[in-house]
Amino acid sequence: MQKKNRLEYFPITLFPMVMGLSGLALAWRQAGQIMPLSFNPQEIIALLAAVVFILLSVTYLAKLLKYKDAVISELNHPVKVNFFPTVSISLVLLAALSMPYSESLAKWLFIIGALLHLALTFWVFNGWIFSHHHQNEHLNPAWFIPVVGNILMPAVAVPLGMEEVGWFFYSIGIVFWIVLFTAFMHRIFFFDPLPPGLMPTLFILIAPPAVGFISYLELNGYIDNFAQVLYGVGLFITLFLFSQFRRFINLPFFLSWWAYSFPLAAITIASFRYYQQSQYMPVRWIALCLLGLVSAIVLSLLVRTLAAMRKNQICVPEK
Repeated sequence: MQKKNRLEYFPITLFPMVMGLSGLALAWRQAGQIMPLSFNPQEIIALLAAVVFILLSVTYLAKLLKYKDAVISELNHPVKVNFFPTVSISLVLLAALSMPYSESLAKWLFIIGALLHLALTFWVFNGWIFSHHHQNEHLNPAWFIPVVGNILMPAVAVPLGMEEVGWFFYSIGIVFWIVLFTAFMHRIFFFDPLPPGLMPTLFILIAPPAVGFISYLELNGYIDNFAQVLYGVGLFITLFLFSQFRRFINLPFFLSWWAYSFPLAAITIASFRYYQQSQYMPVRWIALCLLGLVSAIVLSLLVRTLAAMRKNQICVPEK
């Protein structure tokens, strides 16, 4: 393939990089609130997340202008369409990162991200309900991404003084998470397992309860029984997936590996938040272990992604 055509194959599935980096920065910020750190890399990671978002956005916009049909094809793809909301989720996460520095910037990033996410949720739901080309094997954890974005909104909306907006999005996300989780369990119990390229997306299952816990704390203000259920489910899924590490460790590198990053960052943040309110020491150690793990995973993913780019293994036609 000629280099000039590589833009046509620039994948929407690169945007989870921003989610992973942003989540890691927020996790380190949370860690800094409960223990003294001689050096906290959260500002460097946050800046890297912003730079990566700008580069990806400009490149994908160029793809839209030059290869509109390729973008439309991704929008109509039963799996890839679920990655478009990673753009709006990235904006909301960048809003959270910018809040200590500029509330005005954070508010605009959040508003743009929330409106874009609502529009993309409508688009995805339209495909789910009215499309006739979906098959059972198309259902995979990537379908949770539009839902996770809705659950995330209160974590940023409430500190910006938009609590009612937060409840609106949270209601959508929490209800349809339960629906999709039930549908996915049926698919995974009774039909073929996920193909190797989608196996890392199982980690996306961690995100709804973990993010749900974080957002619920913003809406509710304290840990109640429902919050404990959300955290418990998120931690259980995390531990279960860790128990299956042999199934993941030998997988060849795919961009879907970035699915490891944000969910693990989310359960790390949730653990720090749980410890802050409960002062339950085992959760503190869980949070610290998860912070080290997700930091190592994101660093590894960056190295592997850059290596894949150098080898021209990204932005190529699918086999």
